[in-house]
Amino acid sequence: MPIEVGAVLEGTVKNITNFGAFVQLPDGKTGLVHISEVADIYVKDIRDHLKENDKVRVKVLSVDDGGKISLSIKRAVEKKKSGPMEYDRGRKQENFQSFEDRLAKFLKDSEEKQQQLKKHHESRGGRGNTRVKSFEY
Repeated sequence: MPIEVGAVLEGTVKNITNFGAFVQLPDGKTGLVHISEVADIYVKDIRDHLKENDKVRVKVLSVDDGGKISLSIKRAVEKKKSGPMEYDRGRKQENFQSFEDRLAKFLKDSEEKQQQLKKHHESRGGRGNTRVKSFEY
């Protein structure tokens, strides 16, 4: 049975590298899940998310003329509107903030830091070095 693009299959992680994981599919073929396709968050070390012999659900992204199969774990998982995100392994559950929440927190923290810098600067004499050299002609 040929592998169809868009199909969601269950496979087994056979090998992990720094750039991704090789997953054996039910028909015996092997595809690659690139590190950027493991999770919706930034993945620094793929071994924090996967280990060899893990059973994972993958979505087939592409099959090239040479038979190379590109897979995704994050696209095989149904997206939830809110709440914790669950990984297939069931080990990790983390609450993720929306972009808007993270942006609001960043702006608040930035404003607080600006205020602290301003107070510190003013306590040290205001606008900096005010000495002016006079020149005689």
